[in-house]
Amino acid sequence: MTTTQTTTNLEQLQYPIGRFAPKEDYSIEEVNRMIGLQETAPARYQKLLAGRSDEDLARTYREGSWTVQQLVHHIADIQLLNFLRLKKALTEDDYVITLVQMNDWAKTPDATTAPIDDSLLMFDGITRRFVYLWRTLDEQTQTKTYYHPSRQINLSLKQFLYMATWHVVHHQGHIELALGLQPSAFLGDGLSR
Repeated sequence: MTTTQTTTNLEQLQYPIGRFAPKEDYSIEEVNRMIGLQETAPARYQKLLAGRSDEDLARTYREGSWTVQQLVHHIADIQLLNFLRLKKALTEDDYVITLVQMNDWAKTPDATTAPIDDSLLMFDGITRRFVYLWRTLDEQTQTKTYYHPSRQINLSLKQFLYMATWHVVHHQGHIELALGLQPSAFLGDGLSR
């Protein structure tokens, strides 16, 4: 295998739906589509993970990656964080996004050994609140921005919605790869391969 093939394969494993690449703006239809993807994500995760064995949960999508179990806990953690980020962006002027040490979070005992059912339940409940809050926002509010220091960019709330949606589907792709499945290609509008 050539270096180019190895790099391409690694890229596909790391970014099964493509890299994070926000557009300048999103139409009402695109926003509604992302909200729909958010709303249905917990059910997709439940279906994907139903009846999985401990061996399945210990699988990884590439060498050195997080396990399926860690990914499930991570998605719940970050969905909670994204809900809090949304509320802070809505209620604080000049908000700078709250950052966390994701790799360190993935190593805590709850991320490595806790049953995934609690995180799936948490993911479902937080997503319901996230979607409910988002649907109350008028188009003007959706253009409000905040600063993301690690990406060194200002993001509008529409771009933030893209980031949150990309994140949920990105890790769904990782779980599908770890379980030997083809990653779903149901996104589009810059969210899929």
